Amino acid sequence: MVRVFVPRRRALVVMAGGLATPFLASGIARAIDDWPNKPVRYINLFPAGGATDVLSRVVCQQLSELTGQQFVVENKGGSGGNVGADAIAKSTPDGYTLGLMSIASHAISPTLYSKLPFDAEKDFTPISMLWQVPNIFVVRPSAVIGLLTDVTVNSKQTVASSSALAGVDFKVTVTGPNGTVRRCC
Repeated sequence: MVRVFVPRRRALVVMAGGLATPFLASGIARAIDDWPNKPVRYINLFPAGGATDVLSRVVCQQLSELTGQQFVVENKGGSGGNVGADAIAKSTPDGYTLGLMSIASHAISPTLYSKLPFDAEKDFTPISMLWQVPNIFVVRPSAVIGLLTDVTVNSKQTVASSSALAGVDFKVTVTGPNGTVRRCC
């Protein structure tokens, strides 16, 4: 038979912690029940008028109706979302500033810039997925390719390349077999 020895003091601390847990949890639950008791600031990383602005306003309207408290959309565009991300990172951590997380500011920018005013991994806590906006590879109707498979099938004749500036400006160029260059989009 194996005998486990637990010092009396340690056993009392563990038991006291176990007994106090329901009281602590109920206090946390009450704090969550009271949220929000004042307007909530929502920071959109991109300028007004775009897809993220429209979708943010729809989400904030629904949150306002659900909670009975106002959710105010603040557009802080600039530097591919870095200006708004910095504002979220430097906000008071009281739960009254929420924001949009974007692939531009949280995945692309850390690879493009050696120094950012925020840490994309440590300064943010993801709460929920809001929406998915697809990015679609497109060309003009008169382009020499119609499907992405056309690029791979005709790779000896036609070469497609793409470039992005800070994860925001996307351009596709197609070079034909005779060296002609065509910007598709």
